[in-house]
Amino acid sequence: MGNPRVGIVMGSDSDLNIMQDAVKVLREFGVESELIVASAHRTPYKALQYAETAEERGIEVIIAGAGAAAHLGGVLAAVTTLPVIGVPINATALQGVDALYAMVQMPSGIPVATVAINGAKNAGILAAQILAGKEPELRAKLKDYKAKMAQQVDEKNRKVQEAVIE
Repeated sequence: MGNPRVGIVMGSDSDLNIMQDAVKVLREFGVESELIVASAHRTPYKALQYAETAEERGIEVIIAGAGAAAHLGGVLAAVTTLPVIGVPINATALQGVDALYAMVQMPSGIPVATVAINGAKNAGILAAQILAGKEPELRAKLKDYKAKMAQQVDEKNRKVQEAVIE
């Protein structure tokens, strides 16, 4: 195992079932990640320390998953120049819309790239795409991944066409 390049931070262990999707897709691309629980509200100093030291530890992209008020991504982005990708988690009666708004409505100068509610897989893909900017081998893996998705759609279309004809 190499050194983690993507840090995945979740506000609660209850977010693990969603955030594992980012770990899985990063593994598929051969990108090492680390996963921690740090809350913007319950353990703010831990969250801040994580982001402040991430770059010196070799982290190049941070993914932050949180529900409800979902300030985690913004707190991390406030103290690092690394790209931060937010994953709003469906954790309240508002079904994740509150978390989505908290992430996308960041103040000027503190961006948090935000994916869909529970979209940890896309966060992992986006992290890989950011890293691929300087890595042709990783870029090739991403191109293969997208080509496989296209093949799957073509295969589904073929099956639908056959079903309609019969």
